[in-house]
This record gives sequence, structure tokens and C-alpha cells, in this order.
Amino acid sequence: MSERLSVVLDIGKTNAKLSLWSSQGRLVCSDTRANARRRGAHYPTLDVEGVEAWLAETLGRFGEIGAVGAIIPVGHGAAAAIVRDGALAAPVMDYEFDPPPAARAEYGKERDPFEQTGSPAMGMALNLGLQLHCIEQLHPDALRGGAQILPWPQYWAWRLSGVATSEVTSWGSHTDLWSPARNAPSNMAVRRGWARLFAPRRHAGEIIGRLTDEWVARTGLKSDVAVHTGLHDSNAALCWARAHPEFAHGDATLISTGTWFVSMRSLAEAAQAPPIPENRGCLLNVDVEGRPAPTMLFMGGRELELLGASGLDAPDRQGALLAAMERVVEVQVMVRPTLAAGTGIFPDRAGGWAAQPEGPVQCDAAAALYAALMIDAGLDLIGGEGTALLEGRYAQCQPFARALAALRPQSRVYVSGAESDLAAGALRFVMANARAPAPLIPVAPLPLDLAAFRAAWRDLVAAG
Repeated sequence: MSERLSVVLDIGKTNAKLSLWSSQGRLVCSDTRANARRRGAHYPTLDVEGVEAWLAETLGRFGEIGAVGAIIPVGHGAAAAIVRDGALAAPVMDYEFDPPPAARAEYGKERDPFEQTGSPAMGMALNLGLQLHCIEQLHPDALRGGAQILPWPQYWAWRLSGVATSEVTSWGSHTDLWSPARNAPSNMAVRRGWARLFAPRRHAGEIIGRLTDEWVARTGLKSDVAVHTGLHDSNAALCWARAHPEFAHGDATLISTGTWFVSMRSLAEAAQAPPIPENRGCLLNVDVEGRPAPTMLFMGGRELELLGASGLDAPDRQGALLAAMERVVEVQVMVRPTLAAGTGIFPDRAGGWAAQPEGPVQCDAAAALYAALMIDAGLDLIGGEGTALLEGRYAQCQPFARALAALRPQSRVYVSGAESDLAAGALRFVMANARAPAPLIPVAPLPLDLAAFRAAWRDLVAAG
């Protein structure tokens, strides 16, 4: 019998990625698509049609490489699809939508206390409950007549298999729709009638069905391809991190880096979730078993773009960026948060350069140091004192990783040598005997004393 390959579908905010894996957990190939932002009649929408066309074409190419046996989707936690009669009942909202003040104020009166949900009121339409509130006003019939609400990863599982499901890591991602303490829908979700529309809950790794006849015809894949429930993208990376011995026991924090920088703390087995501040970019995620995971997030990738930083992870630039760091620290080239307005651990601050850098290399080095300072401050808020593991797009940026290691000498900071950490985490739900991940790589701290720079930066932030 020939080897069956597995596919991970990763639908992020900025990019969609499809990766093909061998039965031994080796990356065979991958393809990435930049996601377009569509203008709907009432709000910006996600590019569902474009992603679907790319997915069908890419799955077809993957099928020419080998026999595909399984597909598992992952996606960000700030989107959901309302489906009815085999189709979308309303366009899928892009969270970079600013609802009218009146709608936001009305919704604010409906939200449960932060202590019950661990979900803060966030900017734009990052709270999924706010999206449902707006959609209900703009498309009054969308949630009627047998409609079901599916989180973003499970929309794609439904599209491929025809089976509607939902999953806890997506419900528990700053949606206002989940109670981590009860591991059940929030009081507001029940009161508004949304909870009864949630598609049946399944475990992330459960096989919910097989590829539909439509997708068999579109892709040329076999009809026995298993479709798994899927999960929230940061939680997929957390599952991958927990496979490492350095991370598996005790208290550790995974720091995922992309459009969003997400620091998710994995508590020791018997530990209780600590109190976290409500208005500082902190929340309680939940893991695949429904356990709370204290989390801090800010729009790090977007802020680095707004600063003009580019190529931070390019291998041939690391030496020049590291050399520029000494001058950045010496003359105190600092960035004030927050550039992505209304988000992050300093949501009420207007960000920008406190002192202009001397050229593009120094700009990039200073931006990397700014990202490390933001992560450092956020880890203090969620109590992340133990092992820290960097993954994602910016993990290979040495000025960023090494500055973080220097700022937190009490922690052990690692990066991964894996090909795709998030996808490898999702893959562990498909392969019962997934191979042990590649060893983690300890990060050497920058040979600079950053204590004074950090103190000056925090004073700058405090001053507004």
C-alpha cells in the first residue's frame, strides 16, 4: 500500500498556506497565497471565494505528488461563518471592520464581565460576539431558519466534508462567547440565542467526515480523504511546543510571531489561571482540552510594517542588524507604542519613533528591539517567567530573539529549527505516531546591558 500524505490548511489573516506532509512528518511541499480584503455591501469581508479557488487548485497539484489521506484546517480566532442550506447565510466579516459607535455601545451593554469570559473588549471587530451583533442587525435573516455558526477553521472543514462542527480553542479565543471556567458557552451567547446555533462541538483531531463528491471532482483526490475538525492557529503551535521536553513540564510560554505576536502561557497541570489585567491586550485562551491559557497579544507584524522594517528574518541580514543594535542602544533609538491603534498592551498610546533612526539598517534593528520590549512587558502581565519558545515568521530574527533573551535572564529562551511549527502542531492530531520534533535551539542573549534602555523605554511609555 502506498504512503498516504497529510495536508494542513492554515487560513491566517494575511496569508493562507497549504502544506503537504509525509507519513513520517516530513514537509514535502507547501504553497502560500496572500489574502485579499474584499469590500462588502455593509462591511469588509474575507476572501472566501479566492481562498477556495486556490485551495481546489493546490489540492489538485498535491494529489499529483502522492496519495492524500487526511486534511486538517487551522485558522485565526476572529472570524466565523454562518451557514444555512449548504451555503453562507451572510458574508464572512473581516475583523478589520470598525462598527458604528452606536452598535458598539449597544453590544457593550450585552457583554459578560471579563472575569467570566477572560475575553476583553478589543478594537475593530476582533470580538466575535460583536461581529454576530452587527451581522444580526445588517442581515436580520442570517441567523434564522436552521442557521449554524461555525468558527473559521471549522468552516473550511465543513466546506470540504459537508459536516458542520465547532471546536473549543476557536470559541475560547477573545470571542466573548465562551466561559473558560465552565468550559461552556458564555451567558451572553446563551441569552442572545447564539449558543443554540453553535455547530456541534468536536475535538480538534476528530475525523468528522470524508471529502465530498464536489471536492473529489474539483481536486482529483480520492473520496476516502479524511477531514479533521481543526483548531485555532495559536493553539496548534502550542500543541507543537508541548511535544518538546523543554516545554512539556512546568510553566512555559509559546510566543508566536506573525501579523499578531501571541504569547500563550502553558500552565503546569494543577496550576490555576492567574489574574490578568483586562485592558492590556491580555486574555484567557483555552487549549484543546478546554484548559485556560493566559495570553498576551499585540499586532506586532503589522506594527513592524508600519515602522518600515523589512527583511528582519533574512539570513544574510542578521550580521548587519546585530552590529547596528549596539548603536541603537547607545543613542537610545526608541519606538513609542502603539502603532496599530486600539490594540495591544498599551492600547491608548499613540505610537511612532521617539527618535529617528540613522538609515534603514538601524531602523530595522530598532524595530526588532521594540518588538522584544513589547513581548517582555507582556510576559510580565501574564506571569510568563519560565521557558519561552519563539516560533513563526520573526523567530529567526536574531536581534529580536537575542534581545528578548537579554531582557529576560530569568527565563530560558529557545527558537525552533522546525520547518513549520504551527502546521507541525496540527499534524500531531492527524498522525498517531508523529515523530519527535527537532531539538530546540537555545538563544544566546545579546552581549549588551539592556536594563537601562528598558527602564528608559518604560518611562517613555508611562509618560505617554
